[in-house]
Amino acid sequence: MILFPAIDLKGGECVRLQRGEMDRATIYNADPAAQALAFAETGFSWLHMVDLDGAFAGESRNGAAVEAVLAAVGQSLQVQLGGGIRRQEQIEAWLEKGVARVILGTAALRDPALVREAAQRHPGRIAVGIDARGGRVAVEGWAETSDMEALDLARRFEDAGVAAIVYTDIDRDGVLAGINWEATIALAEAVAIPVVASGGLASMADIVRLTMPDARVLEGAISGRALYDGRIDARAALQLLGE
Repeated sequence: MILFPAIDLKGGECVRLQRGEMDRATIYNADPAAQALAFAETGFSWLHMVDLDGAFAGESRNGAAVEAVLAAVGQSLQVQLGGGIRRQEQIEAWLEKGVARVILGTAALRDPALVREAAQRHPGRIAVGIDARGGRVAVEGWAETSDMEALDLARRFEDAGVAAIVYTDIDRDGVLAGINWEATIALAEAVAIPVVASGGLASMADIVRLTMPDARVLEGAISGRALYDGRIDARAALQLLGE
């Protein structure tokens, strides 16, 4: 079970949003590279990064901050990156720069052929980001909600060779409401692709919940605000999850 600390980038800073609303951002660190190093020193093996500005723009907006993180952590952290990556050349560029896994969200809905091609070119290095509001897929930085059900989108890539699905319940994201366990576990049980839970991890009780038998179907979970606020003890959480 992998615990992914999250760095969300807005204006070059490390922030957390509430329910994906850009005007409800809390700045946690003005130096994302320093924050990433702190996570590496704590003992995390992976880092989850999202270019929030890029998700709205459809192209990288915090590239310098991402590159600074990659340079700082070297091989000590594997980085998965999402946000505004919607073309093959963007995927190639980030993988060449050292990103371990690229997350495709809006592209997964709008351009599934791109996901399939990328997954075939780069086995184990392409993930699909499925962000759901009321069970339906949201795209363009969560600004638009489609008619596509989250499970239907996940099943679209069953045979594509993607490494993981990062599933976010938008209504739980950044508000410390707890993971939507029912929907997340149901998704993980319905598809063969490994699923990473995102949105709502709130306390050590949620870490304990991740150790329960039904949750072991998950590859891991992403934590943001609860780590920054100290509601989750990082070292204790890593020990509990056996990382």
